[in-house]
Amino acid sequence: MEAPAAPRNPADLELTVTSPEQMRELGRRLAKLLRAGDLLMLSGELGAGKTTLTRGLGEGLGVRGAVTSPTFVIARVHPSLGDGPPLVHVDAYRLSGGLDEMEDLDLDVSLPESVIVVEWGEGKVEELTEDRLQVVIHRAVGDTTDEVRHVTVSGLGERWATVDLSVLSA
Repeated sequence: MEAPAAPRNPADLELTVTSPEQMRELGRRLAKLLRAGDLLMLSGELGAGKTTLTRGLGEGLGVRGAVTSPTFVIARVHPSLGDGPPLVHVDAYRLSGGLDEMEDLDLDVSLPESVIVVEWGEGKVEELTEDRLQVVIHRAVGDTTDEVRHVTVSGLGERWATVDLSVLSA
């Protein structure tokens, strides 16, 4: 007997993205909903498009520097070129510990004035705040050149309770 599925948040948004440019555009649209203090957790297989989405976020937020995967430096800060918040981009893939290892990055200090995006953050950053946006990117695995991605965006906590995520599908 299968366990019942976890209840789905009716505010979850499911999108189909068919190209890297569409993934960047999704990031640019998502950036319009963000403000200082927001935490985004991105998950998906290697090559799913997490960094591509973050590149679009950086463009939409108007931050300095090319957004690239911070896999080997763990975290990069992209200051705003205007009056918006800086973008802190974290790749927690190589971090094996939970929040203890993440605390070394001082994300709790950066969070109030920044937008923080954490790739591979499950089980590592949830304790930073109850309010977060989770973005799960599914792609076909194996030997495929398929560019199709299925993206689920879920807002958790009071911050996201009244945000209309459907504007992302415009």
